[in-house]
Amino acid sequence: MFEGLSERLGGIFDRLRKRGALSESDVTDALREVRIALLEADAALPVVKDFIASIRGRAVGQEVLRSVTPAQMVVKIVHDGLIDMLRGSAEDEKLRIGEGAGINTAGAPPVAVLLVGLQGSGKTTTAAKLALRLKKRERKRVLMASLDVYRPAAQHQLAVLGEQTDIPVLPVVAGQAPVAIAERALDAARRQGFDVVIFDTAGRLAVDEAMMAEAAAVKATVRPVETVLVADALTGQDAVTVARAFNEQVGVTGIILTRVDGDARGGAALSMRAVTGCPIRLVGVGEKLDALETFQPDRIAGRILGMGDVVGLVERAAEVIEREDAEKLAKKLVKGEFTLEDMSQQFRQLRKIGDVKGLLGMLPGIAKMKKQIDDAKIDDGLLARQEAIILSMTVHERRNPKVLNASRRRRIAAGSGTTVQDVNRLLKQHQQMSEMMKKVGKLGRRGLLPGGKLPPGLLPPASFR
Repeated sequence: MFEGLSERLGGIFDRLRKRGALSESDVTDALREVRIALLEADAALPVVKDFIASIRGRAVGQEVLRSVTPAQMVVKIVHDGLIDMLRGSAEDEKLRIGEGAGINTAGAPPVAVLLVGLQGSGKTTTAAKLALRLKKRERKRVLMASLDVYRPAAQHQLAVLGEQTDIPVLPVVAGQAPVAIAERALDAARRQGFDVVIFDTAGRLAVDEAMMAEAAAVKATVRPVETVLVADALTGQDAVTVARAFNEQVGVTGIILTRVDGDARGGAALSMRAVTGCPIRLVGVGEKLDALETFQPDRIAGRILGMGDVVGLVERAAEVIEREDAEKLAKKLVKGEFTLEDMSQQFRQLRKIGDVKGLLGMLPGIAKMKKQIDDAKIDDGLLARQEAIILSMTVHERRNPKVLNASRRRRIAAGSGTTVQDVNRLLKQHQQMSEMMKKVGKLGRRGLLPGGKLPPGLLPPASFR
């Protein structure tokens, strides 16, 4: 997401940095380019106009022109402006803090959460993702209910997703209308002690009166704490138009933007909050059922401007990396051990965190290396190929790479569907990582501080040393 915009803005600010001292005309020209970049990213014209107007006064004022680093000051002003454009109310910001699910579930149980949106926006899958998120992060007992009686197999789809996530789904009763299903779901939730009920409503191919009337009737029946619009980021300005229509006719408290990982422009995300007044709560970043992230305006602004999102990367890693596996690896590091089996395990952990390009996008300054990354063909397939090479080895070979002579390497290449050169590159990579791990192990034994001790927290627990 935002790859194209990040690349454009990075080029603009790089040119500013090369100039040293800036004149007012330099800043004005840069803001004009920023305006064009935002429009090319499919941001709404009124939103872009307001954004440029809001930062122009500071950007062409004495604050920048007299700054020690004027170019960096311009970047900061644009960064702060992006945060203001994306940020919601104080209540919305509270939902983003900590380990919460990003959705308000306060109130007497069962709390109703209503998902609305067009057909094909990803409502049903998002319902399962959100339920799983509430279950994991807030330990809520969640019931899902499909109100889509029009789309073939819509209710069955939610039932299948319920089985995959181990989250109960309201049984289907043939012939029931959406409002009757909603009433039955609330009654079942009260009797069975559920904390939250997520309602997956029916959509249409376009905004129409029948869909809006049905959504309004269901809302009046269940009185949800949250009415969340699920919108497809790939539809660009159409998503903004849909959001405005739902907000005006039904009333929306928040937005979940889906397929964000496939949207390189990001204009919809930039425009949603400003056009509707409703905050983007969560974003779908993949097909996996745990691929739902909190929308953090400050982090998003950092990623747009090439500053990365290291905090987000660490949080994502912490969610998927098994503590036991991490502790085993820590124990090996202290001993200076790092086998090909350990390397394969790291590949698997990395693939759990997310797609490679998405992870790289969270690192500072990575936008400037886009061409090198593309030329290197770094993608999820690369990790899969490297893991295939390791799996084609015997256990003895994985633990003792020194035995891998030319004939063994040819056999491994043939078994993994790669080349001998690929095998050699992997072994060289392992050797480099192994040497680094040995240094870490020696450091752990020797220590950095007087008395041969490391700062607290830099060594594994005593039980593993």
